[in-house]
Amino acid sequence: MQQQDGVKDLTNHLLEGGMLEQNDHHGQANQTARPIIVDADRKLGRGPVIGGVVAALVLGVFIVTGIRTRVHAEEKLTTSTRQDAVLAVAVTTPVQGAAAQEIMLPANTQAFIDTPIYARTSGYLRKWYADIGTHVHSGQLLAEIETPELDQQVQQAQSDLAAAQANQQIAQITADRWTKLLAKNAVSHQETDQAMSDLNARQSVLSAAEANVRRLQQLQGFEKVYAPFDGVITARNVDIGALIQAGDINSPKLELFHMASTDKLRLFVPVPEVYANQVHNGDHIAVTSDALPDTKFTGTIVRNSDAIDIASRTLNVEVDVLNPEHKLFPGQYAFIHLPIPPSNSSMTLPSNALLFRKEGLRVGVVRNARVQLVAVQIGQDYGANVEIISGLALADQVILNPPDSLAQGERVIVEKGDAE
Repeated sequence: MQQQDGVKDLTNHLLEGGMLEQNDHHGQANQTARPIIVDADRKLGRGPVIGGVVAALVLGVFIVTGIRTRVHAEEKLTTSTRQDAVLAVAVTTPVQGAAAQEIMLPANTQAFIDTPIYARTSGYLRKWYADIGTHVHSGQLLAEIETPELDQQVQQAQSDLAAAQANQQIAQITADRWTKLLAKNAVSHQETDQAMSDLNARQSVLSAAEANVRRLQQLQGFEKVYAPFDGVITARNVDIGALIQAGDINSPKLELFHMASTDKLRLFVPVPEVYANQVHNGDHIAVTSDALPDTKFTGTIVRNSDAIDIASRTLNVEVDVLNPEHKLFPGQYAFIHLPIPPSNSSMTLPSNALLFRKEGLRVGVVRNARVQLVAVQIGQDYGANVEIISGLALADQVILNPPDSLAQGERVIVEKGDAE
């Protein structure tokens, strides 16, 4: 109580002193002014206190809310960063068995019979009857050759034959006569043997003369050139009046005509070694050509070489194709479609699942949310898919489109894929 009374006195004193000094400063005295007295016992109102408390509470709420928002954002950012750090992958599973496929192999098309026509006698071309593109039949006349020298040789050979026949006849008469005389012991055995020997010699000369005449007559028969088989003339290399020399395949410039039989064609196909076991004689396969994109022919595998060529590592296969309408031409580029049967002992996988690493071919398999890089061995390549021979199981989840940075043991999330 004493302390409170001291405070009251001090307050009143200061207020009164302050008022007097102010009046003295202005040089004016206010004798009638009443002093202001503050009652320290009077209590303040509760309104300002409540307002201050409310303001403090609001400020505290704002501070607490801001701190919680910042903490939540940091936690969300941390969680999002951790989730983004885990790779999301799409997966697929291998498919049991490889699908039936076929491969296209280029083929060389040849006529079933293809042969050059040569002259077997010398002379001058009198006339030709078939030009290129002419379809001829077996035995049809193609050309005539004039052979004046050969004709004279035939006449000479015939004269020699006539002389040989006359000599043989006189030798025969002499031998018969000496044989009869020997029976009467009118002549010796020596003279009879000489007559018989002369007869034998004359007969040999006659036989030679006859053979020479036949040879020349055969050459004379080659004055007319005939088609050896049904086919088409693909080349004519002579004209009327040209000098014709007897020739053969070693003298290509002496070729008169070139013929080809195109009713049936031979296609020779080099089959790669890996597909050699798929070739079976008697099988029917499809044949196509870029020149006839809308037409498909049927060919038959008639024979193969039964040996792999060392230089090309291929099997030479002949496919015969019937060509009655002559749509295919000899020398034309064609393709055979060799079927490859499916294999039940293997599985297929999309090509975009493969990883090419320095260690070899790998695929990424998801096991327990971790990546396992598994070595695989592929068989046939079907383009979009490949045949997997070993390394995978049917239940494996294989990553599609794996990034190059995919590492062993990396944690991943299976997001989508064919396996779902």
